[in-house]
Amino acid sequence: MDNYIVSARKYRPSTFQTVVGQKALTTTLKNAIAGNKLAHAYLFSGPRGVGKTTCARIFAKTINCLSPTSEHEACNACESCVAFNEQRSYNIHELDAASNNGVDDIRSLIDQVRIPPQIGKYKVYIIDEVHMLSPSAFNSFLKTLEEPPAHAIFILATTEKHKIIPTILSRCQVYDFNRISIGDIVDHLQHVARQEGVTAEAEALNIIAQKADGGMRDALSIFDQTVSYTGGKITYQAVIENLNVLDYEYYFKLTEAILAGSVTGSLLILNDILNRGFEGQYIISGIATHFRDLLICRDAVTAQLFQVGASIRERYSLMAKKCSNAFLYEAIAIANEYDLNYRISKNKRLMVELMLIRMCQLSETGTTAGREKKKGLNTIEGRQKNDDTSQVQEPAIKPLHEQKSVETEKRPSQPSPSSAPAQAAPKTTSQQDIEEPTEVPSPDAAHATGSRSQKKSSASRSGMGISLSSLSGSRVNEPEMKKPEKEVSGSQLFSEEQLVTAWNEYAAHLTEEKLLKNSMTLYLPRMIGDTLFEVEVNSDLNKQYLTDNSHSILSYLREKLNNGEITMTIQIAEGNAIRKALTSHEIFDEMTKQNPSLQKLSDEFGLELS
Repeated sequence: MDNYIVSARKYRPSTFQTVVGQKALTTTLKNAIAGNKLAHAYLFSGPRGVGKTTCARIFAKTINCLSPTSEHEACNACESCVAFNEQRSYNIHELDAASNNGVDDIRSLIDQVRIPPQIGKYKVYIIDEVHMLSPSAFNSFLKTLEEPPAHAIFILATTEKHKIIPTILSRCQVYDFNRISIGDIVDHLQHVARQEGVTAEAEALNIIAQKADGGMRDALSIFDQTVSYTGGKITYQAVIENLNVLDYEYYFKLTEAILAGSVTGSLLILNDILNRGFEGQYIISGIATHFRDLLICRDAVTAQLFQVGASIRERYSLMAKKCSNAFLYEAIAIANEYDLNYRISKNKRLMVELMLIRMCQLSETGTTAGREKKKGLNTIEGRQKNDDTSQVQEPAIKPLHEQKSVETEKRPSQPSPSSAPAQAAPKTTSQQDIEEPTEVPSPDAAHATGSRSQKKSSASRSGMGISLSSLSGSRVNEPEMKKPEKEVSGSQLFSEEQLVTAWNEYAAHLTEEKLLKNSMTLYLPRMIGDTLFEVEVNSDLNKQYLTDNSHSILSYLREKLNNGEITMTIQIAEGNAIRKALTSHEIFDEMTKQNPSLQKLSDEFGLELS
């Protein structure tokens, strides 16, 4: 019976051409060999199973090859290559730093470096897992690594480059190996399957590649395990059963239930998944990844980021058409929120169920992003409008010229000539009162108007209740009916200079409100948006002045700058906040914190503060 060799060893690359997924690094090494520009020390770093040690061996064999090919590859036929392939070469030495990490091991290595090679040009020392060396071993290795003999080349390999001291890194050429892409792993697994006579579905190999997480050695190990499980016929269903991977079908069922808003269906699917032994956090991260894949499948440009088989890609494309971008954004955000809070939750199953319930509500009430946006608009822009109740009631009031026309239509027969002059005079006066355009109020008048907004609102409501007959019969109460404040509907753009000028004009006209005038003079507005500006003050008192008078200030600015969307925020500057006055004892305590010797001096002489 022949000895079985695992695929990771059997199909280990022997030339640069057969290395998978590291095209840039292998090209650099081949060009260095071709130009005879070899460094004395190299550092290969990267995740596990990406080809660090393999490339180090190929590089060592190639530089000692007696008759390299035209592509600067090892010939595998000369004495040096044959000795290396049969693992009896004396020019290439491998040291496992995990088990030989002491000073004595490095000293023994340094003694061997002095001996020149017997065959070939170079003696190559490959030190694997070099980050495991002790600090003293690193320090004893520094001098030799910096100035080795001309025939010595060191290749250090590690998965944790951050653990290597900087003095070692500065003496090496550093090559960072990347994780191998899913497509490259699938192609290599298909090659191995053809060599071994194994039939494998593309979707099954894709699951293996995803499980390997960029490591070819892990992928080949999972491949051998799956071949043993399936007897040489690898299917998608067999792979997810063997690797305990959650099937795509469950994610599609969950998506259908969430889009339909079916909380009951979602919870039943979740119960089925949990009964199969999957952890809640695995489910949450899987749902987040699933919605991410649906999002990138909505656009043909980003669909190439989703590396799966053709049949599964088609299903994702069809499902993606049923989901809107807003829904997917919000679903991913919800999954990420619950993923962060899962570990601190005591009832973990309830955490997953709440996540599904919130996702089901997205299709019923819309995304929370839209609700938050609407809430933000009401908070910033609607605050001033909600304060003025007369503006809320304004749409219910008919235009005065319409009231006048209705009044004329319902007026009785033409009055006698003797009474006509008596009626004409008050009519002319009331008409002027009604149709006269409202002037822009002065700052003091606007301030007074803002403080009496509730009275105006009640007056407007009472005015709405007056019948048309009272309008025609009695003119006594007409002067008390005041027209609501004119609402500015313009949207003219303005600069920060224009805003500051209008701000100062308002402050200059203030005569009674001295404190408000001083606050506005000291603290000028600063634009933070097209219609939003911010005022930074240094005390709560100044903030209160501006907040109480914000309605009248904004009314003036909107009218002056012809923009009805102007809004204001008031903040207290952290660095310039006014602190209360300190007592003499508090001042002394602050001084002793900075200079403790003052306290000792006070104790020695018995000094006391008066």
